[in-house]
Amino acid sequence: MPLPRPLKGIRVVDFTWVRAGPWAARWLATFGAEVIKVEWPENLDILRLNRFTVPPGVEPGPNSTGQFADTNANKLGISVNVRTPKGLELVQRLISVSDIVIENFSSRIMERWGLGYPELQKLRPDIIYVSMAGFGHTGQHHWHGTMGPAAQALSGLTFLSGLPGKPPAGWGWSYLDDTGGMYGAMCALTALRHRSATGQGQHVDLSQMITGITLVGPAFLDRTVNGRESRREGYPPGNRTVWPGAPAVNNYRGPTVAPHNAYRTRGGGYNDWCVIACFSDQEWQSLVQLMGNPAWTIDSGLSTLPGRIQRQDEIDQGIEEWTLTLEKYELTQKCQGAGVRAIAVQSSQDRVEHDPQLKERGMYSELEHPMLGTWKFQNAPFKLSKSPAEVYRPPPMIGEHNKEIMEELLGISHQELQQGYEDGTLWPPEMPQFPYIEEARR
Repeated sequence: MPLPRPLKGIRVVDFTWVRAGPWAARWLATFGAEVIKVEWPENLDILRLNRFTVPPGVEPGPNSTGQFADTNANKLGISVNVRTPKGLELVQRLISVSDIVIENFSSRIMERWGLGYPELQKLRPDIIYVSMAGFGHTGQHHWHGTMGPAAQALSGLTFLSGLPGKPPAGWGWSYLDDTGGMYGAMCALTALRHRSATGQGQHVDLSQMITGITLVGPAFLDRTVNGRESRREGYPPGNRTVWPGAPAVNNYRGPTVAPHNAYRTRGGGYNDWCVIACFSDQEWQSLVQLMGNPAWTIDSGLSTLPGRIQRQDEIDQGIEEWTLTLEKYELTQKCQGAGVRAIAVQSSQDRVEHDPQLKERGMYSELEHPMLGTWKFQNAPFKLSKSPAEVYRPPPMIGEHNKEIMEELLGISHQELQQGYEDGTLWPPEMPQFPYIEEARR
């Protein structure tokens, strides 16, 4: 018998788009909640339009983008125009039989639609409304629009990234979208727990920008304790833990270690790297022995951390002469076997196709998608022994579950469903309908 999913019986109405909001709702769905994504074909989520994530050999279109697929797994999907009285009434009926409403628009959008928190309370007094605006719903800038990288810049994360004397580098990914999504799911779960104890719903007002500020604690500490502004001058090049010659107080990364860097491995290709870090003098000696005690390591000045920090260029050059003789996974195994912390640098392909640890922990689930075929979706990075979180349903195509939700859940007749398609409530009249929409209508 399958184990029960922890949020089974919880229904979520999902108005989210792009990444942070959909990611929060995806986690709720992964825990077993019934998440119903509300969309409108004339105003699609930009992830549905990202043709660069359509896999080779798959017909391009809004139901074929890989990034949308992974971000919205486990959800049901309906298409309804909330800007029409009839569409708004259908959505209100859906909310009245749901537990959570979640959205990540700027603060004025839901109110403009007549779906602000006071209106939601009238539909269901104990509703939980999770808003995830970039600036939140209070403060003088609450109405400003943002995207993940913009919120990341404003939070201070972007300024702290990059090399000394160079422009801010960013993070290579919209980090606050994923972080914001996890915070959104955590807040929703907390509000559910509060409701189960008190019977009361609430408005969860999350600011994506402020979630980034929680990630720059060391910079705040340096400002409050040392009276200094955050800066990159004391930051290390590459993966080193401290810049040679810089005062240790400039290092925000905790205890300094050396060597600590990414090193080229055999092949010398774009993805042939391995990170090695020696956290103690003993680990350094173990690495020296593993390398075969090369002559350059005999210098007694390298036996202690202060000496190694000042001579990192020399150390890195010597280590890389050795790492270039080994393949990165072979190097990882040799170092780990000798008690040296070393891990291969992995690309997306490495993580999905070549990492045995992720495979054994079930990090990816294969599901059949009508457009993508057999597709791998990310699972939860943790295990719950009694109430598992899992990916069990592919993402919805636009309006795929209109018939199921409208007729079976809300109780409208098939004739009313047909009328909704004809009058523009459930689909734009001038837009061609997908075959599954035509089948539902029949």
